[in-house]
Amino acid sequence: MMYPFMTLDDKTEVVHSDTYDVNGTETVKVYFEQPVYGGFHSAECYLPSYEWKNVEGFSEEELEKYEAYLKSVAHIVIELAREGGFDHAANL
Repeated sequence: MMYPFMTLDDKTEVVHSDTYDVNGTETVKVYFEQPVYGGFHSAECYLPSYEWKNVEGFSEEELEKYEAYLKSVAHIVIELAREGGFDHAANL
């Protein structure tokens, strides 16, 4: 399941998965999607490794900007992923 996290000032939507195990490491998939004329730019970043996959349309500069942002909020994203997103965390 993917949970909404934030809409950035450039209209990029940021959503995240639940936590899951990858070879003994707690992992969270963070998905970035930006509307552009004729479609979307998108990319996946995996925490805690900050490995980018399936990048479509974003430049290296944009990915660097998003990674810097993600590093500043990763602790929040991981905690929300453990709790089932904002909606579930708000009910605790």
